[in-house]
Amino acid sequence: MNIDNPVLATAPVEESINILIVDDEVKNLIVLESILTDPSHRLVRAESADQALLALMRGEFALIILDINMPGMTGFELAQMIRERKRTSRVPIIFLTAYYSEDQHVLAGYDTGAVDYLHKPVSPAILRSKVAVFGELYRTQREVASANRNLLAEVAERRRTEAQLHELNETLERRVAERTESLLDADRRKNEFLATLAHELRNPLAPVRTAVAVLRAKGPALPELQWARDVIDRQTQAMVRLIDDLMDVSRINQGKLELRREHADLEKILMGAIETSRPLIDEMGHTLTVSLPPHPVVVHADLIRLPQVFLNLLNNAAKYMDRGGKIDLHAEVQGNDVRVSVRDRGIGIPAEKLPTLFELFSQVEGALARSHGGLGIGLNLAKRLVELHEGRIEVRSGGAGRGSEFVVHIPIVVERDSSDHPIGEQGTTKPSTDLRILVVDDNQDAAETSALLLEMMGNSVRKVYDGEAAVALAEEFRPEVVLCDIGLPKLNGYEVCRQIRAQAWAKDVILIAVTGWGQDGDRQQAIDAGFNHHLVKPVDPDALLTLLARLPRRKRQDLNLTHPQTPPTDTGLDAEPS
Repeated sequence: MNIDNPVLATAPVEESINILIVDDEVKNLIVLESILTDPSHRLVRAESADQALLALMRGEFALIILDINMPGMTGFELAQMIRERKRTSRVPIIFLTAYYSEDQHVLAGYDTGAVDYLHKPVSPAILRSKVAVFGELYRTQREVASANRNLLAEVAERRRTEAQLHELNETLERRVAERTESLLDADRRKNEFLATLAHELRNPLAPVRTAVAVLRAKGPALPELQWARDVIDRQTQAMVRLIDDLMDVSRINQGKLELRREHADLEKILMGAIETSRPLIDEMGHTLTVSLPPHPVVVHADLIRLPQVFLNLLNNAAKYMDRGGKIDLHAEVQGNDVRVSVRDRGIGIPAEKLPTLFELFSQVEGALARSHGGLGIGLNLAKRLVELHEGRIEVRSGGAGRGSEFVVHIPIVVERDSSDHPIGEQGTTKPSTDLRILVVDDNQDAAETSALLLEMMGNSVRKVYDGEAAVALAEEFRPEVVLCDIGLPKLNGYEVCRQIRAQAWAKDVILIAVTGWGQDGDRQQAIDAGFNHHLVKPVDPDALLTLLARLPRRKRQDLNLTHPQTPPTDTGLDAEPS
């Protein structure tokens, strides 16, 4: 579009660019305007150097098209002045000339800062192409400048925000510290109150129990009096247990409860808890079913505190179930742990209560209506005591009215001989099992050391390093025991177990998973695949040897060994015993 006045309009078309055309000949300006007419261009004409300078003072230009030969001030001189002004020093200039002295005019134009040099008459296509290039460059520079401004503004805003956050954090940390100190002080006061309350409650109970003993020894043997004495005695013992729980919670919270642990038979611990809980179970008319491992299980436990855990679980099951209910206590060995579950068919636990069930003073709706309800400290105490034994406790329930199951996991320990030396040292007795054992592990060092230990026990051992080789050698070797890693090349341990278990001769083979995966889901997956046991790496050698020593022995003919017992050759398996 044509603009005769050098003054720029105040409302340019969006994305339009300003182009200054300078020539002392009006007809040349008209030609340039006709060539460059475009909605995205705002053409500003100047017929002299003075008009050009005035236009540059009033507006911002993407490009200057400048004639060289003008009266008063040449294009070179005008270009030099434009370059000396900071605001216009980077505006690109295209020179136009009717002269063809390349060396003289072109070099002079470039010396003054020109970016291009065109001869008259100008080719419209070439001029439009060059203007388009510089126009696009100007738009890009404008966008970059805008982005930089926005970025700087964002950085400044972020700095202000960070300063505000820093101030807020300091305030929050101060308030948290104050609140924490307040909570710690409240917790100390609570523990002191519980300890004081328990202590004060014990004082009147002591003479009550003494009086009951006196009445039993000296009083008349009337049935009604005997019944009354028994009632007082039972309820007094119940109060004593509640007080003991309060004291224990207080001691644990203050870090004052110390366990006196020793190696103990789990069956004796469970039987002691059952014996103590039996009066309540019988009073409620419940049936208790007990299932224990076939072999002794040794745990490192406080013989007072660990039975207390199972007593609380049994009492809870008895309290929160209608008369004539059923309680199941089941214990089984799982890897390096023994798993003890107490299951009832009682009032159950709503799903929303499960996450907070082990918190102090937690109660389930419905439990408060029970005549044998408690203070809500038994489960918290059980959890704390189990954790002090390096174990864990969990609860499961199908919901209200569908019963509940509490599961305790406690590590198993194996007692050493009196000299407390490792197996193989002088003065110890190492177990001798004389078993045919196949060791499968892709870690060759692990396989080698396991095989060596097992051979020291008097076993016949073979070892392989992948799943396919394990299945092949098992068919040839017919092992009585297979120690199998899970993460194996070619076939994983689960598939190895399934394929071996599918063989007729392997019905009674003992398959033991030896793996670094030790979650409950991993143990269950191993059992589902057909493994008899699940051991978590690093396996305690004593625990492994004891486990093997306790395995039931079978007659060798049960393995159907009707062919040579040496490994096949050229299969990638070890041809010699490990």
